[in-house]
Amino acid sequence: MKLNNMKHLFVAGLVCCGTTAVLTSCDDLTKPALENIQDISEMYNDPTFARGLIDNAFLVLPYDGSSVSDVATDDAVSNDNSNNYKKMATGSWTSESNPINQWETRYHAIQYCNLFLENIDKVKWDYTSEALNQMHMDLYRGQAYALRGLHMFYLLRAHCGMVGGQLMGVPIHLTSEDKNSDFNQPRNTFKDCIDQIMADFDEALEYLPTKFGDVSAEQVPAEYRALGATDAEYNRAFGNLQRGKIDATIIAAFKAQVALFAASPAYASAGAMTMEQAAKYAADYLKLRGGLAAVDPTGWKWFADKDYINNFKFTDADRAEVVWRGNVGDSHNLEQDNYPPSLQGNGRINPTQNLVDAFPMANGYPISVAASGYDASNPYENRDPRLRTYILVNGDAIGVNNKVINTQADSDPKMLDGLNKENGRSTTTGYYLRKTLRSDVNLNPVTDQRHFGIRIRTTELLLDYAEAANEAQGPTAQVGGANYSAYDIIKAIRARVHDAGWQDPYLESIKGDQAKMRELIRNERRLELCFENQRFWDLRRWKANLNEGAKGASITSTGAGVTNYNIISVEPRQYQDYMIYGPIPYSEVLKWSNLQQNDGWSK
Repeated sequence: MKLNNMKHLFVAGLVCCGTTAVLTSCDDLTKPALENIQDISEMYNDPTFARGLIDNAFLVLPYDGSSVSDVATDDAVSNDNSNNYKKMATGSWTSESNPINQWETRYHAIQYCNLFLENIDKVKWDYTSEALNQMHMDLYRGQAYALRGLHMFYLLRAHCGMVGGQLMGVPIHLTSEDKNSDFNQPRNTFKDCIDQIMADFDEALEYLPTKFGDVSAEQVPAEYRALGATDAEYNRAFGNLQRGKIDATIIAAFKAQVALFAASPAYASAGAMTMEQAAKYAADYLKLRGGLAAVDPTGWKWFADKDYINNFKFTDADRAEVVWRGNVGDSHNLEQDNYPPSLQGNGRINPTQNLVDAFPMANGYPISVAASGYDASNPYENRDPRLRTYILVNGDAIGVNNKVINTQADSDPKMLDGLNKENGRSTTTGYYLRKTLRSDVNLNPVTDQRHFGIRIRTTELLLDYAEAANEAQGPTAQVGGANYSAYDIIKAIRARVHDAGWQDPYLESIKGDQAKMRELIRNERRLELCFENQRFWDLRRWKANLNEGAKGASITSTGAGVTNYNIISVEPRQYQDYMIYGPIPYSEVLKWSNLQQNDGWSK
């Protein structure tokens, strides 16, 4: 297969084939055809070639809108018995069978970034303007450093672990590799890796604006005006057309994510970061969004804002809830996967009773507290509005025709939405997913609708600050230069889902208790970020119980019209203690004598 176009070469040769340093076709990875090899020097006079390197580092970012990792936790199960996360959660996780493996893909992306950084100064980005040439160089240099740091974070999160009592990271690669490189490298410490990630983010900040967007002539930064840059040239390099790329605001969010990760109980022994530092990094991001004003009143249900999603253009500024957006496009894939079978869906992600029980009552009290007024015979009434916004419960409606869904175990056998009615399609817990789905997608006949992916939400950063500030100095302390506390953040997040004037007596009753505030913050994180690929990683960094079995609800009706709700066990969770950390791929440990496996992982 000949590929003469460089953009096609990078996608087919690097992404599909998964090669690293050699740029070849897909025909033969051991003996690449000479006509398909492009010397790296060709990027010097071809900016499209040069951007191909960095574009590939973007293409392999681990963004997954289907939220599959939640089915490996106590929040959800999959009705698909072949699901790899399901297998992992039920006792089949090994270093050879590892759904969270990031090793090859992240190192490939880091290779792209290193090749790019080693050659960027030789690229002629623009022949018409020295200023525009420099601005494009700065734009892409900043992207490369930020992406290298981000891919390193995803790699570290998946593969760091204890080795003989010391928390170890992964080998750090700051230069590109070729056939003459020494691949038998030992692992760096966890702290070394965190320091390098932060150093890459700091380097990226030297080249990128706070936010991308068009400016007037007097707003062009002085260093570019000194080169003769016009506003039109600046806007070409850093204006509206670049929105969606990584800017300084997004990097501030990355730094907060990494800092909280490193300061968490599973990693704190490395001394890489403190909770005070994590609180400051989160506050630094929130300062860019107005502090406590960053709480978007409708941010908790952004996926249901049809007007915003339908009218959004990629050159538009992001709303307060969006830190970094993902893909925007028309599709029906999420609905195909997760609608109930009566709507032609596969009902893949089934929220658990565990998660349903985590939602408080409308008065803010947990259902386990007597003051909540919880009625086990009418369990979905008077609950926090997020419950039925995120989870489809028995008797609720969804779809273009507002179809009522019956999940009862004793429903008509022909009605496939009921509990365990059809293997591989019906719910196994008594619940279906609603969050991230659009109710106006039709699957028969198919009618696509626009979907808006979000990689990072401001709500996550608000919760990052609340967690770190509470751990550092308690519920009401203002930490890291912020003029608000963990209590203030949680109060605002909980209040926004209710009508104006809503009171929160439960929060007021615990605001002086750090341990109870910790429990509440973690629960709010569980609710707000459910089905967004967070719970799997949160449980591990907290060193929390991984083995809470998944539960469901078997709902039946008596002849007298009384509905019974019976809690059932659905799926066990079978993790070993050492599985708060993932393994190094077994194939890599076999190849390299200096690469040590994490404790507990024999394979």
